[in-house]
Amino acid sequence: MTDFPRLPPSGVKVIIVGAGFAGLTVAIECDRKGHSVLLLDKSPELSPLGDIISFGQNSSRFFKKWPGVWEQLDLIIHKSEEVHFFDWKGKYVTTQSFAEEHKAWGPRINGHRGQIHQILLRHAKARGIDVRLGHNVVDYFETDEAASVRTDDNQTFTADVVLAAEGVRSKGRKLVLGFEDKPQPSGYAVFRAWYPSDTLLKNPVTKHLVDSGDSHNAWIGPDVHFLAAAIGDGKEMSWVCTHKDDGDIEESWQFPGNHEDVTRILEGWDPIVTELVKATPPDRLYDYKLVFRDPLPTFTSPKARTVLIGDAAHPFLPTSIQGASQAMEDGVVMAVCLEKAAGPAGGDDKKRNVQDAVRVWQAIRYKRVHEIQKTGVQTREQWHKADWDAIWADPKSLHLAREAWILDFDAEDDAYKSYDRILGEIRSGSGATPAAGAGSDSRA
Repeated sequence: MTDFPRLPPSGVKVIIVGAGFAGLTVAIECDRKGHSVLLLDKSPELSPLGDIISFGQNSSRFFKKWPGVWEQLDLIIHKSEEVHFFDWKGKYVTTQSFAEEHKAWGPRINGHRGQIHQILLRHAKARGIDVRLGHNVVDYFETDEAASVRTDDNQTFTADVVLAAEGVRSKGRKLVLGFEDKPQPSGYAVFRAWYPSDTLLKNPVTKHLVDSGDSHNAWIGPDVHFLAAAIGDGKEMSWVCTHKDDGDIEESWQFPGNHEDVTRILEGWDPIVTELVKATPPDRLYDYKLVFRDPLPTFTSPKARTVLIGDAAHPFLPTSIQGASQAMEDGVVMAVCLEKAAGPAGGDDKKRNVQDAVRVWQAIRYKRVHEIQKTGVQTREQWHKADWDAIWADPKSLHLAREAWILDFDAEDDAYKSYDRILGEIRSGSGATPAAGAGSDSRA
């Protein structure tokens, strides 16, 4: 356990529910800051499943602070520094390069969700973090002095603060909001796939996508877009297809995909796209319904002992390319706020200070998160409602917006710099409400 740099014990006890990217990040960062961490997840085993996931420079910087993690990631991540755009018939439109932003802001990460998740899970365990799988949290409750969770086998766990990181159906949402809400369909869904590229290499229509290493291509059509990334030096293929969908999400929003449904949506599209779909093994195709949530009035409970982080607080559309990054920022900022609140050697007023930390965290995170959420809708509309006469006049209008206020941003450094000011505003009563966007304006 002594191999990992960490601050002296802070005296702050943290329970985290959910071992996704939000949960693992806040667990690792809290451990770095000297807090005591218990991480619970309902799954008895965290399998390396999934497809491609992206981390912008604003979050990839965190991986470098965790000994050994970056070196492992570098072996598996997508190496292409550009994406080629085509219309749905296959006509080339434009190429967007990310090389300059990589030089200026550092590398971004695209890779297999399951593989990256396993690297972080192994790192958390290697640090000695108490990770307990098979613990299904069914209830959250709190007092002025502490927060607790109860599992379905009637075990109760108590800490200074509880962080709910188990996604859009978190049971913690009821405690925070005061009522039980349900996710609503967004009107869109995503077919997703990841599989070995052997078949593609043998097909003359798709061979060029994988025979020269990693590649990244996008096809844009009426209310549909299709992204394909060859990864692992071209040895694996991941593709996603976002489309209109009126499916119900009452019980679940991820299902096994159906080739016929994808083919129907992509009728008349570039043969390269249809061949990618045909080559997909049936057990590697998923139909994922995109959920919608109105912006929450708060991410924190009335007593400031329970906090929603990641998708539990703010689910992102895939077109934002920031869902995982913002979940990680949540965790990094929370660890800093708890450190600042605890003070030297844990401080003498830890219980009240933990509540201060939660309130400052909310002020720092609320406005930035919601501003970035909007970019997902903007990009989807940019592609799905494209004016092709305008695009042919200005092909670069298809390019993804790459904004410095989002990507060239260090959430840890910003939290250290803004904590004392925001705490002073909150205590004096001059701080803005969450909806008004208290905290630092990262676009300044």
